[in-house]
Amino acid sequence: MSSTPSSTGLEQGLKPRHVTMLSIAGVIGAGLFVGSGHAIAAAGPAVLLAYAAAGTLVVLVMRMLGEMAVASPDTGSFSTYADRAIGHWAGFTIGWLYWWFWVLVIPLEANAAATILHAWFPGVDIWAFALVITMLLTVTNLFSVKNYGEFEFWFALIKVLAIIGFIGLGLAAIFGFLPTSQVSGVTHLFDSGGFLPNGMGAVLGAILTTMFSFMGTEIVTIAAAESKDPGKQISKATNSVIWRIGLFYLVSIFIVVALVPWNDPTLANLGSYQTVLERMGIPNAKMIVDIVVLVAVTSCLNSALYTSSRMLFSLGKRGDAPAMSTRTNKSGTPYWAVMLSTGAAFLCTFANYVAPAAVFEFLLASSGAIALLVYLVIAFSQLRMRKQRMARGEKIVFSMWLFPGLTWAVIIFIVAALTIMLFQEAHRVEILATGLLSLMVVAAGLLVSRRRKLEKRGAVVLN
Repeated sequence: MSSTPSSTGLEQGLKPRHVTMLSIAGVIGAGLFVGSGHAIAAAGPAVLLAYAAAGTLVVLVMRMLGEMAVASPDTGSFSTYADRAIGHWAGFTIGWLYWWFWVLVIPLEANAAATILHAWFPGVDIWAFALVITMLLTVTNLFSVKNYGEFEFWFALIKVLAIIGFIGLGLAAIFGFLPTSQVSGVTHLFDSGGFLPNGMGAVLGAILTTMFSFMGTEIVTIAAAESKDPGKQISKATNSVIWRIGLFYLVSIFIVVALVPWNDPTLANLGSYQTVLERMGIPNAKMIVDIVVLVAVTSCLNSALYTSSRMLFSLGKRGDAPAMSTRTNKSGTPYWAVMLSTGAAFLCTFANYVAPAAVFEFLLASSGAIALLVYLVIAFSQLRMRKQRMARGEKIVFSMWLFPGLTWAVIIFIVAALTIMLFQEAHRVEILATGLLSLMVVAAGLLVSRRRKLEKRGAVVLN
């Protein structure tokens, strides 16, 4: 199937199977395979409530984003919608914050992948592996969006098959059909202090942790703009988000807390998947999980390169980023946006090695609450865009449920979560660092808006 340039200058090179698999597995990261063990250790079996609450939030946010994206597909996604619905400063701010979030993800995921490879090949330094992985994926992203789509398709397929295999083995163990398993049944849901061993306070804390596991679900609305019939692809992806979260997160976490006591220290030390596979007597459990995690972090790195470059491209199109970021090659790839994003990631990595530890810690903390700010902006944008569209008499083809009640419920929930984070010592630094960064970007956005108004006023006077 040949690809053609879209009206934005980007290539419409993503095939339906690319977008479908991206939407299915975009929510699956290393946090599910490894990081979930920490959430389980904190909240016990009731971590299922935390994942259900966080998953519900993501479903509602994706429904709101889907309503706007189906009506007006754009590679800038929620940043563009915020620009139109709230004001230029809002689109400017959330676009740059989102770009910053994914730029920081690049070195973190590269380092995670390199650490796994270093354990297999100790003769090669971690930094060398990280450099090679980043450069390889940068080069593939430079050629064509089809390369990103193809890489992500196979990465996603491996992740999906791994989770389905884990669920199949887990259910067999629960019902006693796995002869090698040392564990069975679901008694661990209640036999170690009950279902809520640490109370609802621990569940609330786990909600804050698990919410960030779902970051990346919204990428499909950015990628779909580079596909044929983006509105159809976005609506399909948004409609499927419920079963994706239910299957991949709730079912797999249920298997973990059913088969292993929540207070088993190996959950946090080794990761939830490895611990369960070892208890089920699966040979080479560590190697299997390492391979899957390597695929997961490489997939996340690939998506980070793609997403940061497309957001920078969109900002450039609106005059909010250097003009060179809008340049595309013959295949419709914004090559300067890719290289600038990768360059910024390398600067962050360099800062990690040469700057005081506090500097890099602040950089990481500054992205801590960006996910919630993105969700908040999506909710406010949908609230205002729906009113604008209704005033123009537009037909709402894909709509948010129970508008405006559910939209306001999401806004209240996010504000409450940010407030709780501010008063929790574990999250306070993230809120303060993200807040400081946000204020700086808002100030820059207001200055840019003011400059534009003055330029327009001057143009009117000259005319």
